[in-house]
Amino acid sequence: MQRAKALRISPVGVRGIVGPGLTVTHALDFAAAFGTLLATDGPVLLGRDPRSSGQMLRSAAISALLACGRDVIDLGIVSTPVLQHAIRRLNAAGGISLGASHNAAEWNALKFLGPAGTYLASSEAGELLDIYHLKKFAFVEWNQIGKLTYSADAIDTYLDDLARIFDFEKLRKFRVVVDCCNGTSSTILERVRDRFNWPLILINARLEGSAFAHEPETSARMVGSQLGPLIQPLQADAGFLFDADADRIACATSRGEALSEELILPLVADGQLAKFPGRIVLTNLSTTALVEDVAKKRGGEVIRVAVGRQAAIDALSGFRPEQIAVAGEGTGAVMLPQFRFVYDGIAAMLMILTIMADRGQALSEIVAGFPKFAMLKGEVPLKQMRIPQLYTELREAFGDEGRANTLDGLRVDWPDHWFHVRVSQTEPIVRVICEGRGEAPQALFDGLMEQVRRLA
Repeated sequence: MQRAKALRISPVGVRGIVGPGLTVTHALDFAAAFGTLLATDGPVLLGRDPRSSGQMLRSAAISALLACGRDVIDLGIVSTPVLQHAIRRLNAAGGISLGASHNAAEWNALKFLGPAGTYLASSEAGELLDIYHLKKFAFVEWNQIGKLTYSADAIDTYLDDLARIFDFEKLRKFRVVVDCCNGTSSTILERVRDRFNWPLILINARLEGSAFAHEPETSARMVGSQLGPLIQPLQADAGFLFDADADRIACATSRGEALSEELILPLVADGQLAKFPGRIVLTNLSTTALVEDVAKKRGGEVIRVAVGRQAAIDALSGFRPEQIAVAGEGTGAVMLPQFRFVYDGIAAMLMILTIMADRGQALSEIVAGFPKFAMLKGEVPLKQMRIPQLYTELREAFGDEGRANTLDGLRVDWPDHWFHVRVSQTEPIVRVICEGRGEAPQALFDGLMEQVRRLA
């Protein structure tokens, strides 16, 4: 039972605690399934974060892809956003990113990306899982085995893409402290510092495989304990904290105030909608209701989908890029249409700094202009597995009072507050989120947590 809990298979890929959950066999079989799935010609790109288990999983993934006749280009230690940009630039068949993002060092994951550099669509993810479970891999003869090459320029070409959108000369005036959490953001930001002569202050910048300075969690709690206390002594204009994969951020104001990770999407949406009024903000059911207020102010529209990156990619396929202002989630991860929808913490940081520069306002002033919302988040270990009963009881208790949505677990909305209860795709837990306008709905949250503990 413990082994099952330590492994999570989702439409995005496979994730788990290495050893008791995720094994080298999983890496071999999933990579072989991916090599079999791909219909597009071209190489498969591989990138990883610095976790100590990444070298083992990398070797397994490369071996499986070569055995399927696929050429492989190893980009080394790079963020998933860098890998995604490289896939499009090199006309690759797809890519595999090895890294567990916000999870602790003992976790790792294989995340699969298609030729557009985005996560697989539902149909592709379903086919990948079918191939994996059936073990029908397209291994080739000895003289058709793929070739392995290496590339060291992925970060530089990624910065070329960023420089086409962001004015680094304008942003250099800001004194910024960045907590890299010993992850891939440091490899990018060190080059930003050198290339654009921008004296960024980087902490926890040394790559670490098993001894992160702190958990790679992008939250106000982590900002408050790790980054916030440094802001005023260093006289910084803002601070940013990254997860290990550089696709999520949280931030702090010049006063050292830790902002909720839920504010990243509204901040970016406000900036994007100011330039592109009337566009769509796409997010999930667990994200703050502040996005509706921001969108309404700018004449935009919010569309909510199930939680998970694959659900967002499915939804985005129904729109033209110019219809979307931004897509993202309440974890501090956002996607910009300018980059064809890559979850990218570096781009999100640059966008927030650009908003500050364009408006001539401090981050604290911009946030002060938003309506106040208060959110409570909890999680309960998944043990008893009585989830259908849990949803049924919650629906019976609250369905008549508020507006129920069962797209992903259960979300119930009232005019001034809401809750969402769902099983996580990436961890063996049930997540409980409540939010209220002004004050947090503490009594509702406590009651939900008690009921979830009883049945989960």
